[in-house]
Amino acid sequence: MVDRITSAIEAGPFTLVTTVDHAASAADVGLELRPTTLLVFGNPAVGTLLMQSAQTTAIDLPQKLLVWEAADGTVNVSYNDPQYLAVRHGIEDRKEVLSKVSGALSSLVDAGRP
Repeated sequence: MVDRITSAIEAGPFTLVTTVDHAASAADVGLELRPTTLLVFGNPAVGTLLMQSAQTTAIDLPQKLLVWEAADGTVNVSYNDPQYLAVRHGIEDRKEVLSKVSGALSSLVDAGRP
């Protein structure tokens, strides 16, 4: 799933900033962690608009998707809903941008499914 989402990020209007393999980092210090990978990516043309409305949004950008394996073996994808970010940072003037971000995140999650 991580590879499919990464490919979708790179094929879209996004820049993949980094990939953090938390399970590999845990193994490096002798600890075990089920597969847990954070993908950090963004689109400055969109993120900048949100930061112009509330500069504090920068703490939550670039956008992130967390791909993680649950104890039962299912693979999940988690992310902060753009509406949560709007409330957290008091963004009231970017409904269209927030809707676009929401759609993009949903599309990336769908791209990760087999």
